[in-house]
Amino acid sequence: MPTSQIQTSRIHYEISGPETGAVVVLVNSLGADLHMWDKVMPWLNNDFRVLRFDARGHGLSSAPAIPCSIDHLGGDLMNLLDQLSIESIHLCGLSLGGMVGIWLSIHFPRRLSKLVLANTAARIGTREGWNARIAAVQSLGMAPLAQATLDRWFTPDYCQQHRDEMHQIRKMIERTSPEGYIACCTVLRDTDLRSQLSIIEAPCLVITGSEDPATPPQDGRELHLGLRSSTYLELNASHLSAWEQSERFAGAILDFFNGKERGNG
Repeated sequence: MPTSQIQTSRIHYEISGPETGAVVVLVNSLGADLHMWDKVMPWLNNDFRVLRFDARGHGLSSAPAIPCSIDHLGGDLMNLLDQLSIESIHLCGLSLGGMVGIWLSIHFPRRLSKLVLANTAARIGTREGWNARIAAVQSLGMAPLAQATLDRWFTPDYCQQHRDEMHQIRKMIERTSPEGYIACCTVLRDTDLRSQLSIIEAPCLVITGSEDPATPPQDGRELHLGLRSSTYLELNASHLSAWEQSERFAGAILDFFNGKERGNG
């Protein structure tokens, strides 16, 4: 179980694929861990060196009892790359992970070759909404949040047809540290990167889910329009499009990283 000690955080990560391949970093969403990428890994591992990790307070990474900001999450990734001597990457981030990708492309543009921003925005939700979510977790813990999260992450048909997968995802959500979840809720509550989008030079692929209530297609279109160089793709999915539409998602990001962009907007 490889881990990296980064200041007060212990970051759990996995790295796979050919050692000579270009590095692709996968950054998870709020309430998930690195296993949210399991269904796209079979495609990526053939061509790329894939680094995935648990954001602080998620999965097997520690949850330090300090205030958390997007700078902390971005700094965790940068320090991990430095410790692994990785100079240049492609990055794919979903939701909170997409925000980390935006931060990285703003502050360390020379380290990033291409960026996939999936089911995300430069500003997600409202302060009131995040404060309500924080209060709910403080009061009730993670277990009652799990069903509401599944309802946001997947379309009703997918939930009905994939009950074993829903059990697996529910357990992943319930394992998340309440302290880590709350810390990352404060990141989402306090982060607004909209004014800095225009300075991003890296080519971007923006992916949305047509049924996503958390970051609806309009958020993705606004992100697409605010970037200098981007392609827009809308999938028939809810928030966790990398799982619900894993084959189309993997095909799209493989084409993008290999210089064969495709979109529908």
